[in-house]
Amino acid sequence: MKYLRNEKGFAMVFVLILAAISLAMTLAMLIMVSRGSYVSGQQKRFRTAVEAGRGGMEAMFQLISTRGNTDALYTMPNQANVQTKLAGSVGTWGVGLDNSSTIDPAVATSYDMTIDLGAYRVYTKIVDTVNGNSGADEGLIKTAVVNAGSGEVTVVSVPYLYTIEVLSQSTTNATERSKLSILYQY
Repeated sequence: MKYLRNEKGFAMVFVLILAAISLAMTLAMLIMVSRGSYVSGQQKRFRTAVEAGRGGMEAMFQLISTRGNTDALYTMPNQANVQTKLAGSVGTWGVGLDNSSTIDPAVATSYDMTIDLGAYRVYTKIVDTVNGNSGADEGLIKTAVVNAGSGEVTVVSVPYLYTIEVLSQSTTNATERSKLSILYQY
């Protein structure tokens, strides 16, 4: 009983408890700061991959506008397949043309075009085409629809619709990547 009622050392125990609490709070703050830096770095790398994907998307738009004619900036494993995809709907593509949304950088037949943008390689692929008449070969310019009341010839423009998949991936770190799915009207 004598030891239980003794108040000697109470201040030391109290200071040790406060020191343990302050140490725990300091460690928690350091963990939050370091985790915030990690997340910020991950977001920066992802935004960079998305921007590379947007650049690859613009290159695919140029490829569509030239109807598959190649440029020195990008490479196409099989240009004839791209021109087939640009010209008709999926039903007219035939056997052997991939219309799945999966892009595997190790398999050259799983994408239509690649372009290197800085430290990123961008893979693009047309997965669906809906026919229209507003492409480079506008066959209805000379023969069009006549309005019943006016007697004027009116060309009804129906755009092609392309569903495009884009995968941008860092050449040094395969985990730095982004994937975009685009519906493009041309």
